[in-house]
Amino acid sequence: MVRMNVLALALKSIYNAEKRNKKQVLLRPSSKVIIKFLQCMQKKGYIGEFTIIDDHRSGKIVVELTGRLNKCGVISPRFDVHIKDIEGWTKRLLPSRQFGYIVMTTSDGIMDHIEARRKHVGGKILGFFY
Repeated sequence: MVRMNVLALALKSIYNAEKRNKKQVLLRPSSKVIIKFLQCMQKKGYIGEFTIIDDHRSGKIVVELTGRLNKCGVISPRFDVHIKDIEGWTKRLLPSRQFGYIVMTTSDGIMDHIEARRKHVGGKILGFFY
């Protein structure tokens, strides 16, 4: 079976493990996009440490869960988001203006919507978490 969207599969595994109150979850396969998305989540404190296991195939990631994550998901297709449209997307995807983040891929790298607004760059939307 071919995996069409490995980011969606990884975020769904994290969400399901979080609902079941697991302490850690194993994600496979690994990719650079998943690692950058997890770094955004870790920087905001929604997940704990994660380790990358190189098995000379597609790789695995073990993520330590903190119990703070309510929902995470991927937006497919990856819509273009201009700077002026970020506010509309946050209203549509996040439950409140006070918490939650939209992860975007920009020309400056993968970052959350607050950092993209601060750097004044737009890009494509990858997913969200709160």
